[in-house]
Amino acid sequence: MFFQIVDILGTIAFAISGVLVALDKRMDAFGVLIIAFVTAVGGGTLRDLLIGIQPVSWMTNMTFVYVIMASAVFAVVVRRKISYLRRSLFLFDTIGIGLYTVVGIEKGIVAGLHPIICVALGTMTACFGGVLRDILCNEIPVIFRKEIYATPCILGGFSYFLLREFLADTNFIFVIAGLIVIVMRLLAVKFKISLPSLYRDHE
Repeated sequence: MFFQIVDILGTIAFAISGVLVALDKRMDAFGVLIIAFVTAVGGGTLRDLLIGIQPVSWMTNMTFVYVIMASAVFAVVVRRKISYLRRSLFLFDTIGIGLYTVVGIEKGIVAGLHPIICVALGTMTACFGGVLRDILCNEIPVIFRKEIYATPCILGGFSYFLLREFLADTNFIFVIAGLIVIVMRLLAVKFKISLPSLYRDHE
């Protein structure tokens, strides 16, 4: 039950982040809904296909479809309350990658995969929906920019397995690992921490 709640919260966060980008691009209602769906389920769809879950999770559980639609309507209705689109997008996107990282890892564990592969699955689950969102909205995906995005997912994923060595409560591990991802991304942006550039500034 706790796992499903985390999955739903991640879906809400990513759906809202998709709506904010679509609104920023002045898309119509259909475009907003499509971007919300793609952002929310893109990473999970790739994960399920890779581990052989067919049909993919959101197709067999209408709860996720309803949640995405409700989140999209909510975000559109209260868009004036969250008018600082860039700040709101960053917040919801960060919450989404934190929650989806642990969801993806747990799916990998259930499938009996190696921890490194589980971390890769968690990172894909967290990042791929945002990649599709940005591509469809004609933006360079944030994961390919200098800004740290996937790194917190990777480190949070490894911390998940480290915590499993010391803690027995899976729900507690979920929360801590997800918070590690969220806090790391917040700190990285606040203090402008980024990966080393491959290019010289004067080139």
